[in-house]
Amino acid sequence: MPYVRIGDNESFENALRKFKKQCEREGILSEIKRREHYDKPSVKKKKKAIAARKKAVKKFKAPYSR
Repeated sequence: MPYVRIGDNESFENALRKFKKQCEREGILSEIKRREHYDKPSVKKKKKAIAARKKAVKKFKAPYSR
């Protein structure tokens, strides 16, 4: 759970900015997005295979296409 200590003369905007940065560092938003939808194991497997194919194509693609 992220928390931010606020100084006496610190503005709300600065405190909010610090809080957002802390959440980003701890990966809270990415975790929420990951848990937002349930994927069946078969769908996860299919997505993983597609990602592996894309990665392989990208790896063997020529860096300069001239």
